[in-house]
Amino acid sequence: MLGFQDECWWTRLAQPDLFAWTTSGPLRLGGNARDPKGGGPEALACYGVLRADTGGMMLRFCDGRPVSATTEAFLGWVCEVLATEGKAVLALVWDNAAWHVSRRVRRWVEAHNRRVRRAKAGCRIRVCGLPVKAPWLNPIEPKWVHGKRAIVEPDRKLTAAEVRQRACNYYGCTLHPTLPKPQP
Repeated sequence: MLGFQDECWWTRLAQPDLFAWTTSGPLRLGGNARDPKGGGPEALACYGVLRADTGGMMLRFCDGRPVSATTEAFLGWVCEVLATEGKAVLALVWDNAAWHVSRRVRRWVEAHNRRVRRAKAGCRIRVCGLPVKAPWLNPIEPKWVHGKRAIVEPDRKLTAAEVRQRACNYYGCTLHPTLPKPQP
C-alpha cells in the first residue's frame, strides 16, 4: 500500500485562513485568547497517513510533540492495522523531519522489517523520502489545510477533546487513544 505520512499541529488559539466573497470588507476570524488557568494544551500534535488505496486517512494524536519514539509507536500501529487487512508492504512517503530521518527511527524500521521477514507475517515498511524543502509534493498537506478549516469554531476556543473528535469525524476516522509521551 502506498501511504503519505506527515504530522500537523491543530492549534486551539489561532484560526486558519479562510476566504469568502463579500461586498463589504474582508471577513476575518480573530485569534482566541489564552486561558489564564491553563485549560489544556494550546496545540495538539497529530500523526497521519493518507492512504492511496482508499483515499482515507489514518490519524493518531499524541501527547507532546512528534519525536522519534512516538513516530515508532505510530508506525507500529499503522503496520498492525495494515497487516490485519492483508497488506504486506507499506511504501511510506514522508519528508525529512528530524524524527523521520533519525538514526533511532531508521534502526527501528530495519528491526521491524527483520521481524516481519522472520515471522513471515505482518507489514514491512519501505521508506520513500521526499526531497528537502518540498512539502508540496506530499498530497497529505492540503488535506491538513482543509481539515483545519472545516473544524474551526469562529466564536470560541475548542477543547482538546473537541478538536480530536472533530478532526476524526471530518476525515472519517475512528478516534483512537493518544500516543503517550515517551518517558526519558
